[in-house]
Amino acid sequence: MGGQVTLYLLKRLGLALLTLILLSLIIFLAGQVLPGDPGRAILGPFAAKSAVSSLDHTLGVDRPVLEQYWTWITGIVRGDLGTSYQYRAPVSSFLFPAIGRSLKLALVAFVIVVPLSIVGGVVAALNRGRALDRVISVTGLSLSTVPEFVSGVVLIVVFAIGLKALPVTASAPAGSSIPTEIRYLILPAIPLVLILFGYIARMARAGTIEALDSDYARTATLKGLPRSVVIRRHVLRNSLLPTITVIATQTGYLIGGLVVVETLFNYPGIGRLIFTAATDKDFPMLEAGVLAIGVVYLLATLVADVLYTVLNPRIRLQRAE
Repeated sequence: MGGQVTLYLLKRLGLALLTLILLSLIIFLAGQVLPGDPGRAILGPFAAKSAVSSLDHTLGVDRPVLEQYWTWITGIVRGDLGTSYQYRAPVSSFLFPAIGRSLKLALVAFVIVVPLSIVGGVVAALNRGRALDRVISVTGLSLSTVPEFVSGVVLIVVFAIGLKALPVTASAPAGSSIPTEIRYLILPAIPLVLILFGYIARMARAGTIEALDSDYARTATLKGLPRSVVIRRHVLRNSLLPTITVIATQTGYLIGGLVVVETLFNYPGIGRLIFTAATDKDFPMLEAGVLAIGVVYLLATLVADVLYTVLNPRIRLQRAE
């Protein structure tokens, strides 16, 4: 059994590494085809052409594409993410703090949306076909269609400007305590919660309904076990297995889909950093930021796959074959 699990994990790690290599190639080539000249973006529209060409040569953007990619990817392997065109400083000095701030915001949204969505999906399944089921399902589906900038603006107008209950910005003052930082992050986390609630709750509902209709649930009921015991011991564990995968895929969104929220709430996270880098034609910053999001997404899906396998022995044996 241990050897099968190890073999499966090695296969998943190898696939993740191959995916990461392909992702790095796609990211780099996409950065190359973006319109704009880094030298012109740095020096401005009125700079002399000779000065722009000289700066492009200094930055190395006039070299062959394959040579640029090799320099970039080998630097990343060594831990060198490159130098920002705009700030003339190591990309890592901006990227890692931005990732840390985005992780804080994503964690707040994650802690709110996961239990709320699972409870909502399970309650909807237990009341299948009733009014409560329809209310939860329709509400979740409706909220998932509202863009973050729309819900974000409404939240700012109502809770920050109107009620003055929460801060407009997401950045807490330097040296703030953890409760204060959480208070500043609640408002920008809500648009993310509204988007993700419908997806996770719908998957939890479908998994719970499937588990309720299963043979083992009916057998447990026929044995005379109370309904609460059947749900707790037999239904929830199996019904939440598909939900784990959905939560993991949405974790990537929590990191990568923060551009609108972070820009709207003036929060200096990875999403805003990528947006600024794309605007300024700062390709090393842009490529490193997008690659970092890809790494987070791959790690999240890998962890979810491992958890799914551990919780379901049948899947573990099938995948290890």
